[in-house]
Amino acid sequence: MDLNLHSPERRLIELKIGHADLNALVDMTAQALPIDELMLRRLKKRRLQLRDQISQLELSLDPPEPA
Repeated sequence: MDLNLHSPERRLIELKIGHADLNALVDMTAQALPIDELMLRRLKKRRLQLRDQISQLELSLDPPEPA
């Protein structure tokens, strides 16, 4: 399998993996006692940034068809 290490498709996969990892980390942090509110907010903000990057990359890879 000859995948380009810098291809947009590979970047999309890496972003999705990072987003899933952050989801798990947010869940663990939210259940930990005492709850670190600052850490939780930072993780959620980073997760949102990753989700936005994923959306933008998906749109650039598969642009919507004209109406």
